[in-house]
Amino acid sequence: MTHISARIDFSDPQDSAAPRLRHAFGAPRAVLVAHEVAEVRPLLDAVQAAARQGSWCVGYLRYEAAPAFDAALAVQAPAGPLAWFAVHDDALPWPEDASASTETARVRWLETCPRPAFDAALQQIQRAIAAGELYQVNFTAPLLGAWQETPEEGAAQALFAALQRAQPGGYAAFIDTGGTGDGQLLSVSPELFFDWRDGQILARPMKGTAARGATPGMDAAQSAALRASPKERAENVMIVDLLRNDISRIAEPFSVRVPRLFHTEALPSVWQMTSDVQASVRAGTTLADVFAALFPCGSITGAPKVRAMQMIRQLEAAPRGVYCGAIGVVRPDKSGHGINATFNVPIRTVTVQAGGLRCGIGSGITSDAAPDAEWQEWRQKRQFLERASMPFDLLETLALEGGQLRHAAGHLQRLAGAAAHFGYAWDAAKVQNCLHELAQAHPQGLWRVRLLLDAQGKPRAEAFAMEPSPAQVRLQLAGRPLEETHGEFVRFKTTQRAHYDAFTPTEPGVFDTVLYNAEGEITECTRGNVALLINGRWVTPPLACGLLPGVGRALALREGRLAEAVVRLQDLPRVQGWAFVNSLRGWIGVEMVGVG
Repeated sequence: MTHISARIDFSDPQDSAAPRLRHAFGAPRAVLVAHEVAEVRPLLDAVQAAARQGSWCVGYLRYEAAPAFDAALAVQAPAGPLAWFAVHDDALPWPEDASASTETARVRWLETCPRPAFDAALQQIQRAIAAGELYQVNFTAPLLGAWQETPEEGAAQALFAALQRAQPGGYAAFIDTGGTGDGQLLSVSPELFFDWRDGQILARPMKGTAARGATPGMDAAQSAALRASPKERAENVMIVDLLRNDISRIAEPFSVRVPRLFHTEALPSVWQMTSDVQASVRAGTTLADVFAALFPCGSITGAPKVRAMQMIRQLEAAPRGVYCGAIGVVRPDKSGHGINATFNVPIRTVTVQAGGLRCGIGSGITSDAAPDAEWQEWRQKRQFLERASMPFDLLETLALEGGQLRHAAGHLQRLAGAAAHFGYAWDAAKVQNCLHELAQAHPQGLWRVRLLLDAQGKPRAEAFAMEPSPAQVRLQLAGRPLEETHGEFVRFKTTQRAHYDAFTPTEPGVFDTVLYNAEGEITECTRGNVALLINGRWVTPPLACGLLPGVGRALALREGRLAEAVVRLQDLPRVQGWAFVNSLRGWIGVEMVGVG
């Protein structure tokens, strides 16, 4: 039989303090595959029987398996098996070297839903909502990936490890079907579909999203705003009501309850809101019955489910596949006579097949969903992919003058914060020693120091001869907004700078570009912060506009030379003066090109 391997790394949804369910699996004893709708329920019966006899069953259902449980659930024609499970005699220990792997796999991702098509889909959904056809639709589109270089053996495992570093926790699974199913599945989903054990079932739908804040205070405010948002709460409670109704089909009378509502969970790039729906399951309920009641999860369909899925089939050109289906493990319970079943909702999930990669992104569309906000939410949700798909170092740029590093404490504090955010190893003494050795080697002159820190926490520093800063530089205004202004590669300084490089000036004599966000708010330059003189007062945009917390900027704020204020494009005629500010160059006067 073709070698097939799998790994699961699941949180315990019943007890956050309990050890994670982390296991690896070798070649299975059997593989169960359903290609036709009529085969899905018998397959789940076989999975349950195998688990009751002591086996561990790891596998998935595609989104397109839904008609196996209700013919009214509309889907696209499937492009692979509807359900797939490997049956294992034993669960092996999690290979710690897999989690510690720091190998990288470079992948370039392309959108398949451009902004005009996205806006048109939202308009169509909102017309249907206004007509009273439904309340919410979860609209999605795939990102298509291509390896940047010929992938070596183990590239998918390396990408999975990188995805886990980018999206830690949750319900992660790696499944290699060995050519018998959907290739290799790399899921780092934060969303629980259901956990069924000891006669109890728990579902934890995830609905409601907000960007992470640039500072601890702003981050806490983002979480509080998400919990308080009427739009996000309405979106969440719609799906909670749908799940309550679904679970009631298999629940003991009057046992369905919602013990936790509107709970916010911090993920690296976004806040997500979840709620818990629990019930006591009726005696005699089978695994197939559970799926018949709940599948697909309402959080990735909308409400009502039947009409929402009809609209999804109309709007989405291709089948979703395992994305938005279910990935999980069914195992014997402690008594050896029953089963435990835990499944995720496969969001944040990559499929690797036939040399190509695919990852779906989506959001719930309601009557008051704003296109710009939803588009930004899609960009925020895909950040875990960008972080995992292109290796990068953390970066600080300092001035070294006469053997003394300028503002080193501020740079090291910012670097430590970035290391904590991205999960990079951090040893302050090692970084300080690296800088000390570089400074000793360059006791005279003016130098630009480039300090890098890789994922393993290894620092390296380089020095480049630097001319004194000019009294004035020329800046230009960007011709379009920077869409990534609220992303982590703006809030933290790294070698991942493609979004900035796209704004590099091409006109001779222009030093840098002044950027602005989608709301038309001035943010920063590509290599430093910006200051503007308005009504006789020097101001700089606040971090909430989306910019790097520059060390030079922070110093000017502490000294009272600068104050924070939002400056919009329409305010530019009132600007009396400009300055470029960073720790390396200091405060430099500016001549703006084409702005008057």
